[in-house]
Amino acid sequence: LKGKFMEQKFKTMYRAKELAQYLSIGLSTVWLYAKQGKITPKKISTGVTVFDINEVLLKLELKSIDIWKNI
Repeated sequence: LKGKFMEQKFKTMYRAKELAQYLSIGLSTVWLYAKQGKITPKKISTGVTVFDINEVLLKLELKSIDIWKNI
């Protein structure tokens, strides 16, 4: 079981809509934060922009859930 858990990949790159849902904020707020420089968007292709969740949590000074705590 532990080996299988360790092989699981955790999503780190989020589209703006996914990030808004993850943070429980509006989509327009995600873009406002990006415009204000609070978070850094990464354009990976035409019309596709993603955000690194770890960077977002650090920049917004939010604590992520410590998934390794109880292992």
